[in-house]
Amino acid sequence: MTEKPDDILMHIPERLKEARNKRGLSLEAVANLSGVSRSMVSQVERGESSPTISTLWNLTQALQVDFAGLLEGTQAGEQIDVIRSNDLPAFDNLGQGCRIYILSPPEEAGGHEVYDIHFDNDGALSSQPHARGAREQLTVLSGSVELTSGSACETLNQGDTARYAADVPHAISTSQGPARVFLIVAGA
Repeated sequence: MTEKPDDILMHIPERLKEARNKRGLSLEAVANLSGVSRSMVSQVERGESSPTISTLWNLTQALQVDFAGLLEGTQAGEQIDVIRSNDLPAFDNLGQGCRIYILSPPEEAGGHEVYDIHFDNDGALSSQPHARGAREQLTVLSGSVELTSGSACETLNQGDTARYAADVPHAISTSQGPARVFLIVAGA
């Protein structure tokens, strides 16, 4: 039986604490190994703080636990992992007039990430430079967008694909109505 997203989130604190105790690590040791402050580790374990994906990634790496396993619970040997469209993790606060759906598995954070981004008219998503050598590939599924990467600028219409440097400031915006894009971020 698959757990609901809310159930999964409720179990993260106990799963992290179990992993820390299983390895005989103190809060201080986990903080030193993960780069996450001791107080934040403690707050996450007590369920008093909702960790970012980056924080969870750092904690799972320090605890040597599978990121996906932390979120999913018990795994079956042969299975198809399905995330229904209504259950996709999404962000509304990273841009202006856009909703970002995360399609890639959480353990890919910082490596190879895949997003479905829905823009309202006059929507925009501006990004600071990623790691050196990072690249993005964007395909317009509907509408049209203006894309900038450093000083380069292009208008892309439905069906167009662009590949560009993401280790410089870059942005996607709309001005001619709503748009939807498929974005792949490849870290260096």
